Amino acid sequence: MTDIKNQVQNIDPNSKARNIHEFIEDSNNIYEALAVITKRAKQLSVDIKQELHAKLDEFAITSETIEEIQENKEQIEISKFYEKLPNPTIIATEEFLEGKLEYRDRNSSEEEEEEQED
Repeated sequence: MTDIKNQVQNIDPNSKARNIHEFIEDSNNIYEALAVITKRAKQLSVDIKQELHAKLDEFAITSETIEEIQENKEQIEISKFYEKLPNPTIIATEEFLEGKLEYRDRNSSEEEEEEQED
């Protein structure tokens, strides 16, 4: 799992209007492009959540009672950092538009295999 901090340094966390033609340059299908972005955003969401929990677990203090929850400054700073990260969909969109995502259409590869068999 890579550190998300390095991946999102230059990404604007604000959503903005996009030119739809940028999305269909490679796939010629807006729905395919959005499906790829959605799938990547879900992966990023899981990765970010795991990374955050792993970092917060480093500071976990076990106690016998539930009332004795202690938070320290480092935990709060880590949580604030992750709250300020761009939305996973924004990150995935930037990756897609910059050509950093590799994907293939399963249907077209199956059709190519069928054509080769004939």
